[in-house]
Amino acid sequence: MASNGTIRIDFICVRNAGRSQMAAALAEQIRDERDLDGVVEIHSAGTNPADHIDGTVVGVMEEINIDISDRRPRYVVLDDLKDSHYLITMGCSITEFNPAQFGVESRTWELRDPEGTDPETVREIRDEIETRVEQLFDEIEATANDRTTEKSLSARVQSAVKDALSF
Repeated sequence: MASNGTIRIDFICVRNAGRSQMAAALAEQIRDERDLDGVVEIHSAGTNPADHIDGTVVGVMEEINIDISDRRPRYVVLDDLKDSHYLITMGCSITEFNPAQFGVESRTWELRDPEGTDPETVREIRDEIETRVEQLFDEIEATANDRTTEKSLSARVQSAVKDALSF
């Protein structure tokens, strides 16, 4: 659940074994690089989680010095999604719930499924996810920068997102 004053991003897919795990790990890295650790809260989950994260996914993330080997696929907790500011699905069919019912910004990223693919394909998926995550953070910061400079970046981002989503 998002802490008071933080922005929550949820990356959701069916298995939570590839795309959503890569997106969450990349978002955590970008969040830390942009000094938004206390501002942006990141989660990933699946509607029918796998037993483990795809080994090829773990390997291609290690290539860019991100270790996700200790992560485990998790179930989506639907009640937590009402606290999300950005709910992002990975392009897989998620029929178990309708993101719009939670009143949050919902986006679908049409990404290939890395399961059973070769490392080069998984690298391409990883790089596309990284680009999309960077663009998401650019958008959050740009919206925040439109606000008065008297507020801290954290306060501007929170205010901008709340205004945009009518909180």
